[in-house]
Amino acid sequence: MEILEHLAALKQGKMGWQEWRSHLPQVEPNLSEVDLRRTQLSGINLSTANLTKAYLTEATLIAAILSRANLIKVNLYEANLTDADLSEADLTDANLIGANLTRADLQGATLKGADLREARLEQAALSRADLIGADLRQASLRKADLSDANLTRADCSNANFNATNLSSATLSRAKFYKADLIEANLTKATLYKTLLLEAQMVGAYLVGATLIEAILTQANLSWANLSRANLLGATLDQTNLHRVNFSRANLKGANLKGADLRSADLYKADLTGADLSKANLLNANLHQVNLLQAKLQGAIMPDGTIHP
Repeated sequence: MEILEHLAALKQGKMGWQEWRSHLPQVEPNLSEVDLRRTQLSGINLSTANLTKAYLTEATLIAAILSRANLIKVNLYEANLTDADLSEADLTDANLIGANLTRADLQGATLKGADLREARLEQAALSRADLIGADLRQASLRKADLSDANLTRADCSNANFNATNLSSATLSRAKFYKADLIEANLTKATLYKTLLLEAQMVGAYLVGATLIEAILTQANLSWANLSRANLLGATLDQTNLHRVNFSRANLKGANLKGADLRSADLYKADLTGADLSKANLLNANLHQVNLLQAKLQGAIMPDGTIHP
């Protein structure tokens, strides 16, 4: 009966709903499992509401207020949440396939296991968001703020993170296969065992980032800044590292077979035990570089000579 009462109040429209809530400020709306597909709910105040397993497919929720709402397993397939406030909302296991979350506020939101395939999150605020195990394949997060967010084990294959802020984010064991991370800010981000196979990372900023055992095979990191980054045991074979900044970086035991390191800055980098066989180091800065036990067979050295 409670759900039916709350649903009836909602169906009175935005003004009627706001009046109902103003008279009962202590009541947290219960709309769990209700069918609101294709409903017009722009600007509606659903903060703290219980919308567990609700059907909101193709609903219009532009600038809606859903802060601290319970949206566990909610179905928001292709819903329009442009400019919506979802701060600290719980969207665990939510269906957000194709949803429009442009400029949405998701700061501190929980999106564990959420399905965000092909979702639009351009310029969205996702700082401190929990995206552990989320599916972000082919999603667009261009210029979004994901600082301090947790994307552990998230699948971000073919996603767009162009110019996105991922500073201090946790991306361990996440998949970024063929993802666009051009000019992304990954300062001090944690990418332990992260898959970045064929990722586009031109001009990315990874100063002080942790990339231990990360896989960057055939990725494009030209002009990227990895100063002081930790790439212990990382795989960078056949990777484009043209003019990359590796100054003071830890590349111990890294696989750089056939990598393009032309004009790269490796000042004071630690390449102990690294495999640089057939790598191109033409015009690279190797000043004070530790090459102890490094493999250089067939590598093109800075002066153009080929190492025996």
